[in-house]
Amino acid sequence: MEDFELILIDNGSTDNSRTIAETFCTKDARLQLTTEAQRGVVHASNTGAALARGAYIARMDADDEALPGKLKLQSKYLNDHPECDAVAGQAEHVPHSGQAAGFSRFVAWSNGIHSYEEIFHNRFIELPVVNPTLMWRRQTAATHGLYRSGDFPEDYEMVLRWLDEGVNIVKIPEMVLKWYDSDTRLTRTDDTYSDKAFYRIKSQYLAKWLQQHNPFHPEVAVWGASRISRRRVKLLEQHGINVACFIDTKKSRQIGQEVIFYEDLPEAGSLFVLSYIRQMDNRDRIRKFLTKKGYQEGENFLMVS
Repeated sequence: MEDFELILIDNGSTDNSRTIAETFCTKDARLQLTTEAQRGVVHASNTGAALARGAYIARMDADDEALPGKLKLQSKYLNDHPECDAVAGQAEHVPHSGQAAGFSRFVAWSNGIHSYEEIFHNRFIELPVVNPTLMWRRQTAATHGLYRSGDFPEDYEMVLRWLDEGVNIVKIPEMVLKWYDSDTRLTRTDDTYSDKAFYRIKSQYLAKWLQQHNPFHPEVAVWGASRISRRRVKLLEQHGINVACFIDTKKSRQIGQEVIFYEDLPEAGSLFVLSYIRQMDNRDRIRKFLTKKGYQEGENFLMVS
């Protein structure tokens, strides 16, 4: 694909990358180099998007690698699907050390999510798209905004906000990006990307969604009575959500609140269930159990962790 522009953002580089970029810019008119003095991925990304002139915008971090055909595949999808506002793709996880098992599992999980419905229903588990695989319409950003600064992961907040406002995001099944995972990346070292930061922002948007769609608002039933689950759900309670009861696989668990043994769970239509079980295999079993019992995802239950 030749009809594109490439905007390079120097966001405080300390190596020889600016000189290299300048050399490339003199050889190819499609390349543009600019400087953003405010440090951080939010400022760099938003500056690049503001300078872009194309109908479609895609962004990447400095240590990622777009695979051949990425722009062509994703722009074609947006051309062919005018109802779609943004499109992501598959990512290849490239670890730098043996400390990357968690990210590897996340990428494998994300790669298995494709449709808008799957992205929508899984958004409170994790970020259901790998951020640097995204391409969106200029109008999408103009209407719903881009990355925001705060004590939260900016990519997760943007996707949660977009989905909350009705943005249609899908994912093509093709591999479009190599996602390099170093031990020093911000997602490993910055508190903005900590586990607690993810739960804070997801709790904010989850509470808003529950207020609008939970027929038993403000009460919910939480699957997962462990200390970890109860600690995480406290962030949701700060937004006015009340835990009517917990659901657990241990029949005799005592926590000072009502605990329903999972086999005694009433039929669908009598409560709204949030699953705070993080283990992937157990999460899948809970989803299958609830579905078999007549619960519908997005109507009677949601997976949150």
